[in-house]
Amino acid sequence: MSDESVLAVDDEPRYLEIIRFNLEAAGYRVACASSGEEALEVFAREEPDLIVLDVMLPGLDGFGVLSQVRERSGCPVIMLTAKGSEEDKVHGLRLGADDYVTKPFSAQELLARVEAVLRRTRVRAGEREPPIDIGELRIDPQRKQVTVAGREVRLSPTEYRLLLFLAGNANVVLSRDELLTQVWGKAYKGENEILRVALWRLRQKLEEDPSAPRYVVTRAGLGYMLAAPE
Repeated sequence: MSDESVLAVDDEPRYLEIIRFNLEAAGYRVACASSGEEALEVFAREEPDLIVLDVMLPGLDGFGVLSQVRERSGCPVIMLTAKGSEEDKVHGLRLGADDYVTKPFSAQELLARVEAVLRRTRVRAGEREPPIDIGELRIDPQRKQVTVAGREVRLSPTEYRLLLFLAGNANVVLSRDELLTQVWGKAYKGENEILRVALWRLRQKLEEDPSAPRYVVTRAGLGYMLAAPE
């Protein structure tokens, strides 16, 4: 049985019950909310390990909830989006969502996504990695803290894992599929949009000028790398 908790947010009782039932059957503790305002109240009270969050909610929608969660927490968030709504997917990722699932979805798909996101956030037992310094960028794996020129940068768990993998391969060009497989998992191979938006968010947070990045750079036709200064 898992010790991890999930907050499920959906205003459709059928979907909310499906999510709750399948997550509890998989061993997760589940709290539920059917509106954006209720979701924020339950989030503050329960402090879940992950949120499964529908975009379409009465009152405060899923994007509004995500924005407020990101102001106070790096808790991973999986957005539930309507079929074919690419704009919702990209908008959610840009606001800091870690992943998305398109409605209608299967129980297996949702559980796989939940497990993949939580796996990226878990700290390995006995982890004792030294800080990584690349120019003015410092990554402290012990504290899961990132700073640039002494300024702390708040990253979501997925953004942090992506940066850590890039830093562990500094000055090495990594293909899209390699990054997706290593950071998200094998099931994400070919999900270029989720990688593109995560890299965009990293640049917004790390770079003095995101349009001319010093650290997270693109090598046209090849992939991406974290560039260490000469």
